[in-house]
Amino acid sequence: MKVSGFTFVRNANQLGFPFLQSIQSILPLVDEFVINVGESQDQTLSHIESLREPKIKILQSQWNTRMTQKGFVYGQQKMMAQYHCTGDWAFYLEADEIVHEQDHTKILQAMQTYLHDDRVEALVFDYLHFYGNISTIVWSPAWYRRAPRIIKTSVRSYAPDGLFWVVLDKKNKVGRYPRAALVPATIYHYGWVRPETCMQEKMSQVQSFWSAQNKQIPNINYRAIDPQTLRLFTGCHPAVLGDFFPTTPTLFSANAAHVLTKRERKNRAGLWVEKILKIDLSKKHYRLVSTL
Repeated sequence: MKVSGFTFVRNANQLGFPFLQSIQSILPLVDEFVINVGESQDQTLSHIESLREPKIKILQSQWNTRMTQKGFVYGQQKMMAQYHCTGDWAFYLEADEIVHEQDHTKILQAMQTYLHDDRVEALVFDYLHFYGNISTIVWSPAWYRRAPRIIKTSVRSYAPDGLFWVVLDKKNKVGRYPRAALVPATIYHYGWVRPETCMQEKMSQVQSFWSAQNKQIPNINYRAIDPQTLRLFTGCHPAVLGDFFPTTPTLFSANAAHVLTKRERKNRAGLWVEKILKIDLSKKHYRLVSTL
C-alpha cells in the first residue's frame, strides 16, 4: 500500500497558518507529500524547503485572479496537488489542520482494512474546531463535525470549490458525495485560534476568489459568538504543535452582551433539537457505509 499526502498553500506564513506543523503531522503516514505552493508575498516556499524532507514534492503555481466565482480557484489548486499523487490513497490536509500522533496507527489500519473494499471510497474523521484559544472548542450544527480527508486515487473525484469531494458516476453526468468509512481518529482544526488580524487578512484574500463584487468584509471579533457553543477542551494537543499558539488553560471568553444573529438563533435551536432527538444536524459531505 502506498499513501500520498497533499495540500495547497499560499501566503501561509503571512496568514498565520501552522502549515509546517500540519505537514509534519502526517509525514510518518505517507510515502510522499505533494504541496502545491501558490505564488506568495511571504516566505511560505522557503519555509517548506527548509524542512529538507525527501518525501515532499513541491509544485509551484500561479493563481488565476480573474476566477472570482464561488471559490473555484481553491478547487483548481487542490486538484492540481491531488492529480500528482501516486499512492493508493490520497490524504488531504489543510494548512490549519493537524493530526495527533496517537491516531497514526488507527489511520494506517483503516487504510489497510478498506484498501480492497470497493464499498469504501473515502475515510472520514471526527473534527475538533478550536476557537479563540487552544483550550476552547466550538460545538454547533454550523460547524461540520466530520469530514472526509482521505480518498482512493482510483476514484474519479474532484473538488468544485476545494471544500469537499464530488465523485463522478457513469457518463460524467451525476456527481455525488463519496461513500465513506468512519476512522476512529480526529482532525485538530486551529484556523480560528490565529490572531484576529491574520483572520481578517485571510477573509479579505478569500473574498476576492468567491465574488467579483467588492463586498465589505466585516471586522473579525472572536468574542462576538454565542457562548453556548463554546466548550472547554481538557485533552492533549498533537506534539508537533509545540508552542505555536499561546497556552491558555481557560475557556475563551465570549462577549456576554453579544446579540445573537438570526443564524446563531437558528443554530442554538439546532443544538436543542440535537440534544432531545440525539441526532447530528451538521453538514455531511459523504455517505457513511462503514465504521471501524
